[in-house]
Amino acid sequence: MPVTQLETDYLIVGCGAVGMAFADVLLQETDANIVIVDKHHKPGGHWNDAYSFVTLHQPSAFYGVSSHELSTGRKDLVGLNQGLHELASGDEVLAYFDQVMKHTFLPSGRVQYYPMCAYQGDGRFSSMLSDTEYSVKVNNKIIDGTYFKTSVPATHTPNFEIESGVNFVPLNALPNTHSPQDGYVVVGGGKTGIDACLWLLQNQVNPDDITWIMPRDAWWIDRQNTQPTREFFQHSIGAQVAQLEAMATAKTLDELFEKLENSGVLLRLDPTVKPSMFHGATVSQAEAALLRKIKNVVRHGRVTRLGLNDIQFNGVTIPTTPNTLHIDCSARAVPITEQYPVFEGNTITVQTVRSYQPVFSAAFIAHIEANYDDEAIKNDLCKVVPLPNHDVDWLVGAAAQMQNQYRWSQEPGLRDWLIENRLDGFTALVQQTDEATPEQLALLGKMKALVPDVIANIPTLMAQAMQQHQRYATQA
Repeated sequence: MPVTQLETDYLIVGCGAVGMAFADVLLQETDANIVIVDKHHKPGGHWNDAYSFVTLHQPSAFYGVSSHELSTGRKDLVGLNQGLHELASGDEVLAYFDQVMKHTFLPSGRVQYYPMCAYQGDGRFSSMLSDTEYSVKVNNKIIDGTYFKTSVPATHTPNFEIESGVNFVPLNALPNTHSPQDGYVVVGGGKTGIDACLWLLQNQVNPDDITWIMPRDAWWIDRQNTQPTREFFQHSIGAQVAQLEAMATAKTLDELFEKLENSGVLLRLDPTVKPSMFHGATVSQAEAALLRKIKNVVRHGRVTRLGLNDIQFNGVTIPTTPNTLHIDCSARAVPITEQYPVFEGNTITVQTVRSYQPVFSAAFIAHIEANYDDEAIKNDLCKVVPLPNHDVDWLVGAAAQMQNQYRWSQEPGLRDWLIENRLDGFTALVQQTDEATPEQLALLGKMKALVPDVIANIPTLMAQAMQQHQRYATQA
């Protein structure tokens, strides 16, 4: 079968949120041509596989592509997100990306989109439905928009043994459950575990009928502190000041997290259980209060075997029944630990340059690609902020993000781009002081005054964090 030859300036592998955000900036800031390849049948990446009741867990204003609003600007009037800016549903996100592709990308005449295609590397890809193959001559760069390899329950293979006949489903199947069960066992303590528990609780399941298997407790971000508008300034910028104050004054990691919790920066499920995980999950205080109604939280580590009548851990067994519904939430959303230079020859590997904000990071990296030529300068501006896993990664990410923010502040033109880019969120609140009240100006002044003390104290805390990382590695 002959190979179809294509030519383009940029080949983007992956048409999820990251690939779309990158392509959008290229279209705005360059005259480049783009080929986008993706294995799904429509734009949106992992959102195509997500459970039907999924929503964003941060405001819609921070998500999507730079040139098109996803948010309507509304705040939720009811529900667990009441009073906070809206969270787009999975269906809304998919429809949004489909509209961006159909009404912006393709009509530009500069984008060629190849869905249902598998990328083989070296500019080659093939149709998943036929024997059609393509080879692309790439004039500028290949963009790897698949680095995060986002895992969702529907496509995840559990890493524990499952006895034949066990009533075990991904949380995608919950809305199709139409009869009472002996009970409900949620396997996993991350964001999907949170979503499964909230779905059950909001659909009249008694909290006492839910068993939540929690291999590791996690620190959560209070969603109130992620709101993008000036009316939430005291919460959003106030939380940033509080975390700087904690980083400037804490002598130990335990003291750091105590200060972060007491000031409302972080939340946890149980005040008597010390979390050892941080993935950046964001919840409202109402959601946290509802989750705390679940009292049967199992903390025996990871499941090793799921049987008809028992659930096994390392050295511990708990009972279950054949008519108990076991819900798989064990996939880690972003199961990646490796880091690479963002810019390396003819390849750009999109990674986070701001903590747990891959879409903003993609747009920012695209802006740097479009406006800078020197690879060393590009990588200096796009230093990777490691993806969080353990609790101490909150500090590692915060320190790396602060270094990036300082570097960006020294670069002519970047400040204006950040202020104007809707995916950034907070730079405009901090920089547009002519709109600030005296109380807000006082907060900004305190933020600036804390920086020298943070810089002086961070080495002590980071040394402790590295020691804790070594202990975690030994325990793994």
